[in-house]
Amino acid sequence: MRKVAIIGVGMTKFGENWEQGFREMVTEAGVKAIQDANIKGDEISAGYVGTMASGSLVGQEHAGALIADYMGLNPVPITRVEGACASGSLALRQGVMAVASGLHDVVVVGGVEKMTDLDTAAVSQILGGAGDQEWELFMGATFPGLYAFMARRHMYEYGTTEEMLASVAVKNHENGAHNPYAQFQRPITIEQVLNSKMVADPLHILDCSPITDGAAAVVLAPLDEATNFNKKPIEILASEQASGTLALHDRSNLTSIKAAKTASQRAYQKAGITPKDIDVAEVHDCFTIAEVIATEDLGFFKPGEGGKAALEGKTKIDGEVAVNTSGGLKSTGHPVGATGVKQAAEVTWQLRGEAGERQAKDVEYALTHNVGGSGATAVVHLYKRGY
Repeated sequence: MRKVAIIGVGMTKFGENWEQGFREMVTEAGVKAIQDANIKGDEISAGYVGTMASGSLVGQEHAGALIADYMGLNPVPITRVEGACASGSLALRQGVMAVASGLHDVVVVGGVEKMTDLDTAAVSQILGGAGDQEWELFMGATFPGLYAFMARRHMYEYGTTEEMLASVAVKNHENGAHNPYAQFQRPITIEQVLNSKMVADPLHILDCSPITDGAAAVVLAPLDEATNFNKKPIEILASEQASGTLALHDRSNLTSIKAAKTASQRAYQKAGITPKDIDVAEVHDCFTIAEVIATEDLGFFKPGEGGKAALEGKTKIDGEVAVNTSGGLKSTGHPVGATGVKQAAEVTWQLRGEAGERQAKDVEYALTHNVGGSGATAVVHLYKRGY
């Protein structure tokens, strides 16, 4: 198997992008990534795009063909990949496998979602399909409700507090304030989080990621050829995926996501590194409790210590491990199909030393963690400088 590198990245602004449609956003991100990679369109041999619900959200199925057509890439095969909120990382994984196997040489990977054309109730109904439609969505469960169950159990077992959860949001908004692509570029306080509207006890509105439009893209190539295109390639050390139960009620443990633990353990083993080696991690903070659980599942902190670590500043840019330097889903936004690819773009900038005011120091190894639903799909990638 060949080693694989990221040679180009590109993103749109995340937010309520009223002036751009689905195809305009993914085209902008794709063109930026191609330009960053210093390649031409005719050098691309395949593409993969992650989008969870383009048919339901904007009435557009057959997204792969649309993108190939609109970006002028025909007859290059572009394949749509879906895995709920992990769709972007699944697309990245498909691209990695295509290059590693030798099937393709230069591959473009995109993620996109246009979510704000519908009202919140309609979007919530569509997103609910990422869980168990029959036993959760039909019975009235929402994703804030499901993650609230996880938060309450974490509080019961480990003494986690609302202040600890709020500190996650505060830290991510602090980082997002320095991210020009972020939906929310303003700091908040713990008091503002705790005084914001309750959505599903104990989760307030400021504990929740927003509804977002946006797209991101990366270009992949074999590592041994990468510097022919870009002088700062980023090697993808490992790409691992695992599955868990779709419904929350079928799990033996509500304070951990088994699929994420499994995928990360496999990734560490493949890369020959440990959690202590990770300098920067982009994790799936769809809700603040999700980041707390992620930092424990990924091995950064022991079970039950993630909330305390966040409150003590251990996950800040200058902390023990810099978590969600981009601002995460909470501040940057969460266009569900694009999030996994956005994470890869952020750690690429961090490893290149190109993250501006949110740059962490001495970044050698990075990780991305993307979850579909309440944990039925988990994808973990590991990265290091390839130059």
